[in-house]
Amino acid sequence: MKKVMVVLMMALTFMSCEKDANQPNQCNCGLIVSDNASDYSITVRNSCTDNLKTFTLLEGDWMNAHPGEDICLEGQSQW
Repeated sequence: MKKVMVVLMMALTFMSCEKDANQPNQCNCGLIVSDNASDYSITVRNSCTDNLKTFTLLEGDWMNAHPGEDICLEGQSQW
């Protein structure tokens, strides 16, 4: 019985270290460094490459994107 418990504990330990498939691709994420109210755009510093890129958002999305916060942009390739 002890051997079964040890094997079960080891299996659970290794399985918990797997990457979550629902986790967004971190290279499509970054820190919002600035925003522009005239065209609803934000400038984001990529968390993988440290490059800056400006994205134009819908007004509702722009209202929820604040400088200093992290954001992940779906459908964007790494920049």
